[in-house]
Amino acid sequence: MKLKIKAPPEWGITPIPENLRILGIFDYFVLWFSLGVGLLVFQAGTFLVPGLSLFEALIASLVGSIIGSLFLSLAGVIGSRYGIPTMVSLRATFGRIGTYLPTVLNVIQLVGWTAFEFMVMGNAATVISGNFLGEFTTVFWIVIVAIWCWLMAVFGPLAIIRQYLEKISVWLVLISTIWISAVIFSNPNVFQQLWVKGEGTIPFLYALDLVIAMPISWMPLVSDYNRFAIKPSKSFLGTFLGYTVANTWFYGLGSALVIATGQSDVVKAISSIFFGFLALLFILVDETDNAFADIYSTAVSVQNIFPKLKQWKTSTIVTIIGIILAAIVPLAEYEYFLLMIGAFFVPLFGVLISDYFIVIRGHYEVDDFYEKAKLIRLDAIVSWIIGAIVYFLVVNFIPEIGSSLPSLFSAILIHYFLAKLTGGR
Repeated sequence: MKLKIKAPPEWGITPIPENLRILGIFDYFVLWFSLGVGLLVFQAGTFLVPGLSLFEALIASLVGSIIGSLFLSLAGVIGSRYGIPTMVSLRATFGRIGTYLPTVLNVIQLVGWTAFEFMVMGNAATVISGNFLGEFTTVFWIVIVAIWCWLMAVFGPLAIIRQYLEKISVWLVLISTIWISAVIFSNPNVFQQLWVKGEGTIPFLYALDLVIAMPISWMPLVSDYNRFAIKPSKSFLGTFLGYTVANTWFYGLGSALVIATGQSDVVKAISSIFFGFLALLFILVDETDNAFADIYSTAVSVQNIFPKLKQWKTSTIVTIIGIILAAIVPLAEYEYFLLMIGAFFVPLFGVLISDYFIVIRGHYEVDDFYEKAKLIRLDAIVSWIIGAIVYFLVVNFIPEIGSSLPSLFSAILIHYFLAKLTGGR
């Protein structure tokens, strides 16, 4: 008797069959809550203090999460309605060739996120286990978590959401996060520092940009998962609620963690509290889904240009590159990396939202993403470039007003007028 191992199906860039559109509000709440939590989000929260007061950091975490999660959820509606991945959902707006540059940029950022996730998980695992292999311990754990994340990417989102996230990892991260929150906010120093004025080194709207950047960074991935929704409304609500709760919680907790422990390294800060190693272990288990999503979506995005390329092959290449980069890229570059993501993807999805919800008013047909898609739409490309220029100008010359919203709304408005003027050609 031969044992046959059957590889899971790859849906590629074609619309998901109706019988596989099975995910509802709870599924998407769990998925996007789980993707919204993690050690990197904790770390991003530490950037907000002491430049801001803790109260200001908490407000920035809430407001930025609501704004970013709203646009994340809106971008996912298109994928949910037509059953298509994100890069394909851009075709009707930018044209088939017009989506190639966003696809390349998305692949670059996803490889970067993969490396960051491997790095932070490897560091966390080393703190838990100790340096039992000396200087090679972190590299050992990076390889171990990378293999696990690669396996998750190969099995695909339906199995991971229903069998791994909903049954195991989300409950572990909830337990650990509630415990960390209880320990941190029971610290008298936290409440004493709540209203203490920050150093003023970070303008509030600049801090808002850092928070918005996190959900925005998921916009190029959102439809890769939301295309499995029963209805667009269910994926929208589940995505918005799940990511808003997680992003607000972890950015705010990251800020409070600095004040309570006096450490900006979140791995060391968490491990220093009572039962911290156990809480860190639970978060580490859930952290793997972030790297899984980065790897899986890289493979799906690449298929927008090379549709016949097997996902498992791309996933393998991305995993290997992520392992190598995780060993050499300093975490100190993380803040700049977040801002660069916003510079490109905030106006990109401003154009998409403008085209679908305002210009076309939701009247795409499935063929508009395939046979009927134009090669390129210059009105969309020009609007995107102008929006990105606005982002860079603001962040470099007047960062105190924030870059995300001016960039987003300039892209929305410019595309609306150009599309009306040119007839969408």
